[in-house]
Amino acid sequence: MLELRPSCEHCDRDLPPDSVEARICTYECTFCASCVEQVLAGVCPNCGGGFVPRPIRPSQEWRDGVSLAHQPAGQRRVHRPVDLERHAQLVRRVGGTSPEAR
Repeated sequence: MLELRPSCEHCDRDLPPDSVEARICTYECTFCASCVEQVLAGVCPNCGGGFVPRPIRPSQEWRDGVSLAHQPAGQRRVHRPVDLERHAQLVRRVGGTSPEAR
């Protein structure tokens, strides 16, 4: 089950569980759509992978025991602003390669 981290790792913007602006990589690194598109060029600075929109966990219990009430979103904020110079080097290496081929 996804942790649903509450903020963007780069800019520390709040990303509540119902945010359509949250993006995650395969390791669940979490960034806002603006940072993914404008700062990171679609490349995760931690693993070099790509991003997808983070799923939204149902707030209402449509099935017994399955909802935010039973599996709450994470509270742990991870704020590690990206080293932009180092990230630019990574983007130069992998940025032209589609995420599925990285």
